[in-house]
Amino acid sequence: MSIQILTHKQVTQKIRRLAYQIYENNSDQKSVALVGIQTMGFFLAKAIQEVLQEISPLEINLLSLEMDKNQPLSNPIRLSAPVEQLANQNVILIDDVLNSGKTMFYALQPFFGIPIKKLQTLVLVNRDYKNFPINPDYVGYSLATTLQNHVAVVLDKAEKGVFLS
Repeated sequence: MSIQILTHKQVTQKIRRLAYQIYENNSDQKSVALVGIQTMGFFLAKAIQEVLQEISPLEINLLSLEMDKNQPLSNPIRLSAPVEQLANQNVILIDDVLNSGKTMFYALQPFFGIPIKKLQTLVLVNRDYKNFPINPDYVGYSLATTLQNHVAVVLDKAEKGVFLS
């Protein structure tokens, strides 16, 4: 059985608020890079990009990051563009849900070899079960659940929502 935690309207409002926070914290920059972790993190990054383009003059560099979330060291982590393209930029790493922090922790790895002005993290839902030292800079919604619960995020154009099962 699935319970809806956030409605389409609430998810849309949270995405808009997150975009405004990003703009506020990066208004001194000409551009910002949004790196979305595949799959839902990238969809979230794209939705934030659309709002940022509407509300700010920032140039948005949108990239996707692919990795094996279950075994992050088994395959290389791949960015949709060369990591050097992000040098001297503010980078925001984005995922839909932060559970233990494992995915976000390993997803940071490609950025260690280049000079970045600022590296921030953003999640739509933060579950606060940290096994890794990841505290997101931007959070859409904090949710206290049991470890057995599953949080699903839907970010289709027609349907958005956060569901707990």
